[in-house]
Amino acid sequence: MIAVIDYGVGNLFSLVSSLRSVGADAVVTGDPAVIRSADRLILPGVGAFGDAADKLASTGLDAVIRDEVSRGKELLGICLGMQLLFEKSSEYGTHRGLGLLSGEVVPLEGMIDPKLKIPHIGWNALRFERPDCRLFRGIKEGDFVYFVHSFHAVGCRDSLAATAEYGIPVTAVVARNNVFGCQFHPEKSGKVGQAILSAFAGGVTV
Repeated sequence: MIAVIDYGVGNLFSLVSSLRSVGADAVVTGDPAVIRSADRLILPGVGAFGDAADKLASTGLDAVIRDEVSRGKELLGICLGMQLLFEKSSEYGTHRGLGLLSGEVVPLEGMIDPKLKIPHIGWNALRFERPDCRLFRGIKEGDFVYFVHSFHAVGCRDSLAATAEYGIPVTAVVARNNVFGCQFHPEKSGKVGQAILSAFAGGVTV
């Protein structure tokens, strides 16, 4: 069973529908006992990093997530959920993340051509840095996925698995041991996204 962690940030039911469409048993929950009993975890999220980090801390779910990952349970962060995997973010101040991956989250503004719109919204092709990453077993380099974000992860070379071009190479997928992340929304990325969710739901760690 996959626990989609509910900490009050975002609509989670389209993600659960996508997981169920690929045959995964998924449940939306903020209950630590259910999270601990799950086989795998997904941390979704939309909105501001600081608000999301505060909600995880106030519910105690940040500690639960760290504990379960330390025990070897697989975790997939999606969009803001991926950003929370890192050490810190500079979105509207400096905020601490879960610290499960090395790196930080910084604004796209000032790093890309001013003619490019922020937020970055749309379909972009994946460029593999680690073609052997398990999340890619059902897709190919150049497949398109759907992004909605204004911040991105840097300093994460040790976990970088794929980028997407948006004026600069933007971190798109990270993977290190049992921790995975997608900056894009697989649940909004058609068959490619379904293949990524299926790969996460069914295999061994990278």
